[in-house]
Amino acid sequence: MKLNLKRPLAFFDLETTGVNVGSDRIVEIAILKAMPDGTEEIKTLKINPGMPIPLQSSLIHGIYDEHVADAPLFSAVAQELADFIGDADLAGYNSNRFDIPVLLEEFLRAGVDLDMSDRKFVDVQNIFHQMEQRTLRAAYKFYCDKDIVNAHSAEADITATYHVLLAQLDRYKDVDFEDKQGKISQPVINDVDALHQFTNMNKPVDFAGRMVYNENNKEVFNFGKHKGKTVESVFDVEPSYYAWMKQGDFPLYTKKKLDEIWLRWNKKKDELKAAKQATSAQGTVQKTAPAQAPAARPAAKPYIAKPQYKKEKPAAVTNDMLEQLKMKFGK
Repeated sequence: MKLNLKRPLAFFDLETTGVNVGSDRIVEIAILKAMPDGTEEIKTLKINPGMPIPLQSSLIHGIYDEHVADAPLFSAVAQELADFIGDADLAGYNSNRFDIPVLLEEFLRAGVDLDMSDRKFVDVQNIFHQMEQRTLRAAYKFYCDKDIVNAHSAEADITATYHVLLAQLDRYKDVDFEDKQGKISQPVINDVDALHQFTNMNKPVDFAGRMVYNENNKEVFNFGKHKGKTVESVFDVEPSYYAWMKQGDFPLYTKKKLDEIWLRWNKKKDELKAAKQATSAQGTVQKTAPAQAPAARPAAKPYIAKPQYKKEKPAAVTNDMLEQLKMKFGK
């Protein structure tokens, strides 16, 4: 069967140093990119994780420190991988809970922000678990009647995952499914949008599942003391919870989505505060009586300077003056 695709669908699988989304690293990545025209492209890379690979992990996937000693760091190939994925939708086995969160962590550490806003995500495991509840090895045997050769190598696993999905589409065509609410549908159809909806049951906000969308499409916490509460309502009563999560051991993509909600919440808060201030100011203007104009003062009389007269003291009478008077009047 040929997949009915509107755009490429990139199946990918990771082998890692462990299962901690926030701290473990990729040691191998394989991507099978199914194209709308039916062609396929595969890219497989060994990655130097920049840390020792624990023995218990190496025993599972067969990749030891010496196998990746000369391999590039993820940061060196991050842009190459992002370009290969392009605008493709993403698919994998348990990819929603593990592979996608781990891959996003590596991209963010490398400074590559892979846009996830308009992608569809098809988790083949969720189809399988809801319809049959088995492992990948059992799924491949059950649907394809084949055994996985070299299981736990990224390329073998992702190739098996791809063929399991094709077989699932054949097997469950026109097959009814009843959900927990008793609603009956035929969800496994050859359409990525429908498969995205069917395999993303919890509607995660951050892929690691720390936050999920509720029935009203609001972000709610999915862990801890605030489980089930909307993120914004927690910010209303305990804004310090944001700082606690930012400083805690949470995946970078979880913190990125938390930042988006925090900024939106603060914007709403500022807008509400501004609206209240505007309403309060308008009410004050209406309640205050207009001020009376002050009574006009009488015009001031012009100032006229009064002439100042200087009083002179009488001159002192001398003998010379008396002699001159006698001569004048003949006395």
